[in-house]
Amino acid sequence: MIARVLVTLLAFGSTAAIAQTTDLTAFASGADVTTQVAAMAKAMKQGQGFAWQPLLRDGETVAALEYWKTPGCPAVHPDQAEYAIVIAGAGTLISGGTLEAAKPVKPDLTEGDRIIGGTTRTLKPGDVMLIPAGVPHWFGITGGRLVLLGTKLPVRR
Repeated sequence: MIARVLVTLLAFGSTAAIAQTTDLTAFASGADVTTQVAAMAKAMKQGQGFAWQPLLRDGETVAALEYWKTPGCPAVHPDQAEYAIVIAGAGTLISGGTLEAAKPVKPDLTEGDRIIGGTTRTLKPGDVMLIPAGVPHWFGITGGRLVLLGTKLPVRR
């Protein structure tokens, strides 16, 4: 009898603990993403080639929209992997190889003139990429824009 009561109390206690847990999930609907992308496009100034806007945050981790109208410099993030999905538009990814004329711009960003010996991939909506920390990469734009939802993931040492 005591064993049944203990099992019942333990089961109830576990259920109660689960029910009391707060959901800390950050969430943006497809409509939220579409609205944010449209707002970014509208806010870009004449001649502005790039815009970045956080969509979701969890402490220092940020999932951000990147709106590209013109290509940036080839880059490397020494201590961050980059996970991204193409939301809209089209473009090209060149990754791997060697970054020529590498210049540190910030502690988490090194830029260069071009990538030698990289792999070229065509990008379209729905494509997903994971670029490891330290790997050179560059995004070209096909048509008017390339919109990515990206997150930088710190390397754990």
